[in-house]
Amino acid sequence: MSRDILQHCGPWAVVTGASSGIGRAFAFALAERGFAVVLVARRGDALAAVADEIRSRHGSATRVIAVDLGEAGAAAAVIEQCAELDVGMLVAAAGFGSVGPLLERELADEANMVDVNCRAVLELTHAFGRRLVARGRGAIVLLSSVVAFQGAPRSANYAATKAYVQSLAEGLRLELAPRGVRVVACAPGPVESEFAARAGMRDGSAARPEVVANETLRRLTRATVRPGGLAKLLGWSLSLLPRAGRVRVMAKIMVGMARGASA
Repeated sequence: MSRDILQHCGPWAVVTGASSGIGRAFAFALAERGFAVVLVARRGDALAAVADEIRSRHGSATRVIAVDLGEAGAAAAVIEQCAELDVGMLVAAAGFGSVGPLLERELADEANMVDVNCRAVLELTHAFGRRLVARGRGAIVLLSSVVAFQGAPRSANYAATKAYVQSLAEGLRLELAPRGVRVVACAPGPVESEFAARAGMRDGSAARPEVVANETLRRLTRATVRPGGLAKLLGWSLSLLPRAGRVRVMAKIMVGMARGASA
């Protein structure tokens, strides 16, 4: 799939969360494959730096859209600013998480997480999905997680948002495949990124964002990609347990990550 991705999806890709981490890695991986890239994130200065580096390294066209996808109307602004572009791929990589007992977290922060991780993903997927169907080809990559397949104590709300994304991707894959649009859920484990730092997580075996992006783009025909060795190991080992057992194991994993962050 990696060879014909530009032919099937090009010429433009929209990548959210493109200022750092997985989103940034997707932007560079797509530019390397010949795509022009729309970079979406909150920090305009960081996006401008990414755009400059992409143009310098790959000669790709870029467009920067600095918006906070947690705010009402932000997704609509992205859609409007891409109206005249021939967008063939959406990578919805923007998102954030948290670690700690839910009732000790600020409700406003957790609600904002739902807005960014779920509502904005829905709005962008709905709008760009319609455009891809109209052109008869394209792809949508939605960022799921290893925690999407069971509850995750001490990260309960984040896991719930990723369960939504995983389910959305699985359902849309069968809806849109007959219309020429590929949909894949990318479900990594811990990743070296600002996301992990913001969530208060640390794991010595975390995958590099470049591994996540490149492995996903190589496997766009799959329903779910689990990039990185740890994601594959966790997915396989947890699948052997009943759901209640997976939740208990995930509770121990999250406690370990929280301890690592405070060490």
